[in-house]
Amino acid sequence: MGVLMSKRQTVEQVQKEVQEEKEAEASAPVVQEESSINRAAWERLRDGRGVEPEEFDRTSRFTPPAFIRPTRKLDDDKPPDICLEPREPVVNDEMCDICEVWTAESLFPCRVCTRVFHDGCLRRMGYLQGDSAVEVTEMAHTETGWSCYYCDNLNLLLTEEEMYSLTETFQRCKVIPDCSLTLEDFVRYRHQAAKRGESSRALTDEQEEQAARQFAALDPEQRGHIEWSDFLSHESLLLLLQLRPQNSLLRLLTVKERERARATFLARGRGSTISEAECHHARHSWFCKRLTEAPSCSVSISHVGPIADSSPAASSGKSQEKALLPTEQESRYVDWPTFLRENVIYILAARPNSGAIHLKPPG
Repeated sequence: MGVLMSKRQTVEQVQKEVQEEKEAEASAPVVQEESSINRAAWERLRDGRGVEPEEFDRTSRFTPPAFIRPTRKLDDDKPPDICLEPREPVVNDEMCDICEVWTAESLFPCRVCTRVFHDGCLRRMGYLQGDSAVEVTEMAHTETGWSCYYCDNLNLLLTEEEMYSLTETFQRCKVIPDCSLTLEDFVRYRHQAAKRGESSRALTDEQEEQAARQFAALDPEQRGHIEWSDFLSHESLLLLLQLRPQNSLLRLLTVKERERARATFLARGRGSTISEAECHHARHSWFCKRLTEAPSCSVSISHVGPIADSSPAASSGKSQEKALLPTEQESRYVDWPTFLRENVIYILAARPNSGAIHLKPPG
């Protein structure tokens, strides 16, 4: 990844960069004007006056990063220390994650991690194209928020070994990468992926219906097919559920996600416990969508936390879910650790910007 201004660069290093610009200007007169603009930008940095990302027209330095898959630590299956109190402070980074330059202009924060970005840097990296630029501008500073390119891709949570296992499954089931899937494709894949022995039918009728419901959740606009990125995120989540203990999943939560979970528990619970019904409601509330037909917004993005109880959307959603909840759940209560364990996979599933529900909660 190209670096414009390292957080650890000294004034001497900046001055050296200016000198290199002068030498380049002498050897290449055709780029004299460009070098002059860039040198002025570096001088502003040297003097502590900041710089706008648009002042750097160095496309070659803005290359997509090489994503490095995580590795599991030896103790990641041990219970993490995530207490209900005290609350954790949430502080966003001060510098753009791409160019590592601070400016007084607005930076777009990720709703999941603490990274922030310039819109100009995102465009140069190819992460903002067409309507997505408007989407980021509108959503980044709202309650709904926007996920950066790291957090938007759930497949990046898999280790090399886990990704190899998933790739083998795709190959065995003859799944074509980067292609959308119809309902028939999705159900056929689920049959083949779950097939055991010589049986040609791996799913029961109930499981097939559940697969159809999951497909509908992945296709909220009812286009009749699901995008490859949504399918890959869904399968990545299923593999995490299959291979990782819950304690390992809890360690994937960021400070922002932990704080949203605390806020939900404290708002809906009673002291140190929360009812089973409210726990069930929380599992659904991570995926509350903005209505695509709403006049104030034309995009559909996952909501990463429960909507305020006072909002009309929350009132209507709560009344609908209450009707679905068994009455016996009202008298059962769970504590904070249980609440977090039961919600962690759905909190992770709500990371992508896509309007799809990548792991539909039961009920």
